[in-house]
Amino acid sequence: MRDARQALARQSRRQFLQAAAGAGLSAAGVSLLAGCAGQSAPAARGTELETTTLRLAKSAALCFAPQYLAEGLLQAKGFSDVEYVTRASAEIVPAMAAGEIDMAMGTVGIPIIHADTDDSVVMLGGVHVGCFELFANSTVRSMSDLRGKTVAVTALGSGRHIHLAAMAAYVGVDPNRDFTWVTDDPPEAMRRFMAGEIDAFMANPPEPQELHARGVGRVIVNTNVDRPWSQYFCCVLMANRAFVQKHPVAAKSGVRAILEAADLCASEPERAAQGVVDRGFANNYGYALQAFRDVSYDRWREYDPEDTVRFYALRLQEIGMIKSSPEQIISRGTNWQFFNELKRELKV
Repeated sequence: MRDARQALARQSRRQFLQAAAGAGLSAAGVSLLAGCAGQSAPAARGTELETTTLRLAKSAALCFAPQYLAEGLLQAKGFSDVEYVTRASAEIVPAMAAGEIDMAMGTVGIPIIHADTDDSVVMLGGVHVGCFELFANSTVRSMSDLRGKTVAVTALGSGRHIHLAAMAAYVGVDPNRDFTWVTDDPPEAMRRFMAGEIDAFMANPPEPQELHARGVGRVIVNTNVDRPWSQYFCCVLMANRAFVQKHPVAAKSGVRAILEAADLCASEPERAAQGVVDRGFANNYGYALQAFRDVSYDRWREYDPEDTVRFYALRLQEIGMIKSSPEQIISRGTNWQFFNELKRELKV
């Protein structure tokens, strides 16, 4: 019996290595992730996934790369059907609440607002810090200078809109009254910003990298380095509550694979950038590489996601975007069990 278990473990490890290699990882990257595979593969631990299907979200946000790079890792853990469901940023949580998506990364403000009235989506852990950069023209030197200015986001209710609203609230600017919001898709917003038609643009990878390369605008806030934004997660991992309750082993395996992929973005940005380009999730290798160097994908090991939810929930409550208290949001919309277990298992 022991020989059979050992053979199964070796097979699981071999599948993991093949999947990692297939994702385009270097020998070092394969070794890094293979070290976790021996601990995390369900077959090796004697546990079985309740489902072998996992539906993740696909959007234009390059900072969500860990969920795209996790496909091979998920397959190595026993998921035979990994599907990417295309949705715009503001549509991911509603689709997840409706059961169309099982798990996805998202800007933290969106599930916080959802949890104000509905408990069908739960945040499972933090993934990274620092994907947003707020660009402005030469007339704007601080967030306060944006009063009466035009500010571009993809849509009202999008991650960019909610995150920027919280940032404004922190410095005493009322985003509901003091900004003129402009909603455009990213290419059009960037064109209009570069043409001087709008005053500020909330940029998300790979847009900041392109604007820096072109020498356009000035950065008013860089959430990867400017406090307090650099002290909290910008993007979290969330899931459909019913999926987590029905498939706890599968849910934990999904969390682990995405965090392993986040580690890869931090430790081997070159391979991660090539991986997202090869798989069609990015068009420009140089911008993708710089994005992975700019965003802090290793902070999940250090930060407490509950601190993030409390901080942003308070900001959103102050400007009337939610009515619930931070503690009510935490109670209704979070489940840190898997995240905390994985930190202990990985001796973080």
